[in-house]
Amino acid sequence: MPKKAFLLEIGSEEIPARFLTPALTQLAEAAAQKLQAVRLTYDKIKTFGTPRRLALLVEGLADRQEDLQEKKKGPAVKAAYDTDGNPTRAALGFARAQGVEVSDLFTEELDGVPYVFALRTERGRDTLALLPELCEQLIRSLSFPKPMFWYSKEIRFARPIRWLAALYGDTPVAFSFAGLEAQARTFGHRFLAPGPHPISQADAYPEVMRSLYVLADPEERKAAIVDQVKAAAAAVGGHSVLDPDLLEEVVNLVEYPGVVTGRFDPAYLAIPQEVLITAMRTHQRYFPVFDSEGKLLPAFIAITNGTKPEFTGNVHAGNERVLKARLADARFFFEEDRKKPLSAYVDELEQVVFLEQLGTMRDKTDRLVRLCEDIAAELQVAAEVKAAAVRAAYLAKADLLTRMVYEFPELQGTMGMHYALLSGEKEAVARAIHEHYAPRFADDEPAATLPGAIVAIADKMDTLAACFSLGMIPTGSQDPYALRRSASGVVATLAAHRLPLNLQKLCVLAVEGLPDNCKEAAADVVSQMKDFLLQRVRHYFSEQGLRYDVIDAVLAGSDRDLPGLLARARTLQAKLDTPELTLLLTPYTRAANLTRDAQPGVPDPALFVAEAEQALYDAALQAKQAVEANVAAGNFEAVFAALAPLYTHIARFFDEVMVMTEDAGLRANRLALLQLMKELFLPLGDISKIVQEKKISVGQESRFPYSIY
Repeated sequence: MPKKAFLLEIGSEEIPARFLTPALTQLAEAAAQKLQAVRLTYDKIKTFGTPRRLALLVEGLADRQEDLQEKKKGPAVKAAYDTDGNPTRAALGFARAQGVEVSDLFTEELDGVPYVFALRTERGRDTLALLPELCEQLIRSLSFPKPMFWYSKEIRFARPIRWLAALYGDTPVAFSFAGLEAQARTFGHRFLAPGPHPISQADAYPEVMRSLYVLADPEERKAAIVDQVKAAAAAVGGHSVLDPDLLEEVVNLVEYPGVVTGRFDPAYLAIPQEVLITAMRTHQRYFPVFDSEGKLLPAFIAITNGTKPEFTGNVHAGNERVLKARLADARFFFEEDRKKPLSAYVDELEQVVFLEQLGTMRDKTDRLVRLCEDIAAELQVAAEVKAAAVRAAYLAKADLLTRMVYEFPELQGTMGMHYALLSGEKEAVARAIHEHYAPRFADDEPAATLPGAIVAIADKMDTLAACFSLGMIPTGSQDPYALRRSASGVVATLAAHRLPLNLQKLCVLAVEGLPDNCKEAAADVVSQMKDFLLQRVRHYFSEQGLRYDVIDAVLAGSDRDLPGLLARARTLQAKLDTPELTLLLTPYTRAANLTRDAQPGVPDPALFVAEAEQALYDAALQAKQAVEANVAAGNFEAVFAALAPLYTHIARFFDEVMVMTEDAGLRANRLALLQLMKELFLPLGDISKIVQEKKISVGQESRFPYSIY
């Protein structure tokens, strides 16, 4: 079947940078879906996009649909043919309706009843006849966070569409949308190649756009920007760190990237480096330049939409002027903020509301101090660590009242660190202030120091407790207070520092610090918080490569401190499909099922009748001592080794003893014995939740190293 390339270009006014990448993804997915729906085969789908255009290029698109064969069910055979085998009116009518000869009908059985069927073939239509409707469907399928209406209330797009181009091979595809007629022409760079320009072949689109000073492929623009930024930074004796978010944004801001290198007064380097970087990177979309030691140089690199000197001259001067004003403001804020120590801002936090019903940020500060004291006590940390954490908690939110953070909110914590050092606070306190917001985003590192970790956990737990007490629990995709990120931050910090904090106790401590009016349902809030944290623990464990059933098993156990849970999970995962674990699963699961609804009890050896009961009891008591000692030492490999010999005793018990006997006393005593045995495993978890993927073969059981026979 002959193939040609198909091009659809949607030209528009400037599309916001953050809309572009998702729109191209949507366009590619919609094209694949709709082409499949209309039975058009193709080789490859490519998308192109700049602030002024979205384009789709389908390579190797077939020139017509694939033929469609449908099997149609007709009347039952007994109704379709008479006793002599001649077709009846029912068969003739069915064949006529399907456009086939009676002789082409065939029979198949459905539920034991024979029916006649017809195989109907629908010849595929020409691609050119299908593309006009397909083009309109593709445009309408695109959605944007904040679309505009401009032609009618039925038409929405990121920004008003100004032209349409569509070709199949060298043939224009005629269709109209929003009052515009598609043509075989495009528009180049707004300033370097204005006006309409013809497109002769669909597959020539990338080359045509390059000739018009447009790099339509975002990846090509990205590579050009990276090369130019590296060269420009090297030219001034430095290097630039290419922030991926900034890089993607500037890629989607220009059509034909160039760079200009600007400079600023070295006197501004007296301001904390983070302020200058934020002013350049976040507010101006510039790439800062660093020396070989990572110190900021008084230079920056700006991306331009064009490379001609006569075009970039004014851009260079304008960028330097704008940055100078921004840095002058930053220096003023810095000097004003330093006129009093950081601690002087703490009481002013009374002016900042945290959450309705939960008071101000000053109230939150008091809760942070108390919670840090409690966490430090639980961890039994050194006195200097506790002192640094408590002092950092007191100062943690003070920089929210500074001019610098008001102007640059993303510097909260960072400016607190700098102002703390300038106020004479210890370095450990200053670092903890900076780290208490960590991790700030998905791939960010948690707090590096122990005081910072304590304050970070306290801050996030207080926020969780506050929001949960007010019923602000995330549902679905709704999480306005970023509580999932807070919970994930708690889990990541606990794991990074291997802090043996019981999650239940941590939730209780956080809720206890809330105002009395928010503690009416404290038990429910604690339960909800714990479950919420355990969801994030599941996610974290999954990222560590742990199997879902192993995670289920350890979370059903008796322990709730994260390092302990992780160690238990890794021990169990290492034992998967080994004889030691596999042999234990069946008898343990049977014991767990039998005792699920049983009343708690203590086995009485005086009531043992069978020798197998006494043997299991003795083995359980012996294992209990080893289990408790190794759990205390955190040696879960040894815990498993202590439990493994129980297999033969459990198996023998089930072979020789009737657990659910009619004698109520014996039954209760035997269930209590199984409960004792089951409780020994709880430090590892509920191993009945392990999915047994590998069975022990006959005879392998005899090679089990703990056999008593």
